[in-house]
Amino acid sequence: MAKLLARAGIASRREVERMIADGRIAIDGEVLDTPATVLTSLRGVTVDGKPVGAPEPTRLFLFHKPAGLLTAERDPKGRPTIYTALRNALPQGTPRVMPVGRLDYNTEGLLLLTNDGEFKRALELPSSGIPRTYRAKAMGKVGQNDLEALFEGITVDGVHYGQIEANLERRNGLQNWIEMTLTEGKNREVRNVLEHLGLQVSRLLRIAYGPFVLADLPRGAAVEVPQVEVERFRKAMKREAAR
Repeated sequence: MAKLLARAGIASRREVERMIADGRIAIDGEVLDTPATVLTSLRGVTVDGKPVGAPEPTRLFLFHKPAGLLTAERDPKGRPTIYTALRNALPQGTPRVMPVGRLDYNTEGLLLLTNDGEFKRALELPSSGIPRTYRAKAMGKVGQNDLEALFEGITVDGVHYGQIEANLERRNGLQNWIEMTLTEGKNREVRNVLEHLGLQVSRLLRIAYGPFVLADLPRGAAVEVPQVEVERFRKAMKREAAR
């Protein structure tokens, strides 16, 4: 059930499980009380009383998230979310999209969006090994040797972060621009690691997620990835997983 609804773009598997717990999903009028329901199709399934349609083709969008937006649908504190900006950024008639992973409130840059919950999950899993690249502006003293040591991984406050490729792009006094590539994407990973090195991050920008790059996409804008590129990438992921 959760897998089929995720593929249909209703929500991620985890979110679907919460929706079931809240009594929002039913089959032929009978409210579900457990996600452990095996189905071969979504015939007769409703969410909030509305029938669930057949899944649309997988679509993928690149969004340049500005700082000052939450990667969430809504915020109890009333802060603006990415969906506030997406109302104007996405073409009219775009299906419901879900963010692939998250960017912190004050982190900007490339955020992938898809209507396919299963594709979203595959892109997020650390086991997929998809690299994410960031550029950080940080104050403090750091050398290239300090950054190269991160290639062996590092443990900060009991949390172990795996292999990180880091390069000191340029320095102006105590101001540094550092590029970092990692595959795990743990919560606040870049900030935590750089702060552990004694640096104060003043700006953080994600510039790439796998083969997809921010390039010159304007802040607050979104662009759709051509279907042929999405399918090529999915096939490459499957080949890599089969190794």
